[in-house]
Amino acid sequence: MITPDTKDWTWVLHRTCTECGFDASSITPQQVPAMLRMNAASWRQLLDAGEDVRTRPRPDKWSPLEYACHVRDVFRLYDERLVLMLSEDGPAFPNWDQDETAVTERYAEQDPHRVAVELAEAAEALAVRFEQVREDQWQRTGTRSDGAHFTVDTFARYFIHDPVHHWHDVTPDRV
Repeated sequence: MITPDTKDWTWVLHRTCTECGFDASSITPQQVPAMLRMNAASWRQLLDAGEDVRTRPRPDKWSPLEYACHVRDVFRLYDERLVLMLSEDGPAFPNWDQDETAVTERYAEQDPHRVAVELAEAAEALAVRFEQVREDQWQRTGTRSDGAHFTVDTFARYFIHDPVHHWHDVTPDRV
């Protein structure tokens, strides 16, 4: 059983993540599309490597496949949220329970090769969407269901920490 993550990770916008080394202040939102594509390519290599990606390193930690499913779904979710921010004034994002999604979507049982393709497609769609953000749109806002408030700028830099951090989760000795 995985213990649900209840941390408010928005602090990564203000200080370096001690676990993965990500520093949001060191990047611009315009760098996010390239970072997103590189991250997706890394996941694809891992999922297509033929290694046992279904094995959990510990019972309380997701397998590489489960993390990849989560990252794919994060890409999809953030694409939806970015569309809301660009098309509505100050939207409130619907709640998303990542742990419930992992169970209902049966992450551990999904096909790694299919997940690799879907993750790459979702990453590309989101990368293109970020590339299309106009200069006058970076300060548009949106609010998460827990009250966390973002501009498109902070949303981009906050978002990219998630796939970077999860890559570190599955490859800590490679980073």
